[in-house]
Amino acid sequence: MKWFRFDYKIIIAALVVTALAWFFFGNYIEIGKPVIKFDQELKAIGRQKNIGINISDSKSGLSQISVEIIQDNKGQILADQIISPKGKSQETLSLIINSAELRLHDGPALLKVTATDNSLLKNKAVFMQEIKIDTVPPMINLVKNINYINQGGTGFVAYQPSKTLSSTGVYINNYLSPAHAMLIDNKSSYFTYFALPMDADKNTTRIMVFARDEAGNETTMAVPCVIKEKNFRYDKMNISDNFLQQKMPEFQVMLPALQGKTPLEVFTYVNSQMRRDNFLTIQKICEKSSGKELWEGTFLRMKNAAPMALFGDKRSYVYNGKLVGESIHEGVDLASNARSPIEAANKGIVAFTGALGIYGNTVIIDHGLGLFTLYAHLSSIDTNVGKHVAKGEKIGLSGMSGLAGGDHLHFSMIVGGKFVDPKEWWDPHWIKDNITK
Repeated sequence: MKWFRFDYKIIIAALVVTALAWFFFGNYIEIGKPVIKFDQELKAIGRQKNIGINISDSKSGLSQISVEIIQDNKGQILADQIISPKGKSQETLSLIINSAELRLHDGPALLKVTATDNSLLKNKAVFMQEIKIDTVPPMINLVKNINYINQGGTGFVAYQPSKTLSSTGVYINNYLSPAHAMLIDNKSSYFTYFALPMDADKNTTRIMVFARDEAGNETTMAVPCVIKEKNFRYDKMNISDNFLQQKMPEFQVMLPALQGKTPLEVFTYVNSQMRRDNFLTIQKICEKSSGKELWEGTFLRMKNAAPMALFGDKRSYVYNGKLVGESIHEGVDLASNARSPIEAANKGIVAFTGALGIYGNTVIIDHGLGLFTLYAHLSSIDTNVGKHVAKGEKIGLSGMSGLAGGDHLHFSMIVGGKFVDPKEWWDPHWIKDNITK
């Protein structure tokens, strides 16, 4: 009986020792190494570079981290950190590398990150990244020397950089129209369509090519251009009770929050907030564009249709003699017979179909490289998202869905996420002189 009790105690003690040993070995004599990750792909460092490094160890945690940059066999410590509290499972470093302060010269260098865990074995992970120090900003060679651009029209810029770029485009004041890569004379080049605001003028409008290389060096260059002024029409539109009672319930069904509002309150919301929201939706749709040119030749205009409203028309909405809203018409309204066939203006890929607020039933077609067409107020849609459409292919029927008082097509052109005057793209001479040439 005594032997049995003694054996029982040994078993209990062995279990305790085993549990402690498992805990000890599992956490402090583990052989796993910390994991080191950069927040971005790092190929080059310019005059100054911000980098983020995430280091983690899910078992024993971290005890020490160091970062060093080495050039010409000489190392400089960028960070040397004892982790507190010891055993912390994750740490993020944010470093600013200033090439001038570190006296780095253009050429190859090595970035070394070392992380030590908190185990008894002090496992180390060493990450070595070859990088290039490059403090020379890219140079820009404009392929086209001068641009004649209409207010509200489309501009076109092509240029060749002196080195590989990570980001580039054309700034129109504070708005960036991204550029697209292409080959010109077998040389790496970029080009972009961009929209010139309707109120642009030579004194206040800045048009600049922007280029950033892989090291983060940036260059801007003014685009020489002549801005051609245009006279946009002003239109005063009287809002009738019949129009409000006929059209506003459509929007109350669309947006339950408008239930219980008066027809005039619904119109005020639709013409202001919904109009802005719809534009943001259109911009989002147009962010994704084919990386190659899909269109070919002049864009088609709706057949046998009379223009009812023009691009840039400034509208004031009046109800019972009082101003209740304003807008700028960012397309061309074309009217023919009711439920007339609507055709794709050019070759492309259907990017959107469906109801779109004030535009009603809408189709948006991507023509590549940031160029889109929009067809609104349709009574029916006869195409699908993702479909490759031919120039002249039927995509729907005209109608009066959305904020339309009668059957017509609202047609818009969009470049770089902004509306432009469609009449330019209907003109073969304009396309030849400003784009293809």
